[in-house]
Amino acid sequence: MTQAHTQTALGYLTGRQLTPATAAALRVVVLLVKWEERRRTRRGLKRLDAHLLNDIGLSRRDVERELARPVWED
Repeated sequence: MTQAHTQTALGYLTGRQLTPATAAALRVVVLLVKWEERRRTRRGLKRLDAHLLNDIGLSRRDVERELARPVWED
């Protein structure tokens, strides 16, 4: 789910009373989307060369450490 879709969905839900099951399902979906975003971001870091990593203040070792983290770690 892209950020635009997320914002649209959240705008739709704002001010609406959710059932406990719907609220729980929504929390699960949001969590899964966060994990997928972390996975994509970490894969992107893996593809950067040393020059680009240096530009953003990271070393290859920093990237390897980040790649070793599970997606549920913030």
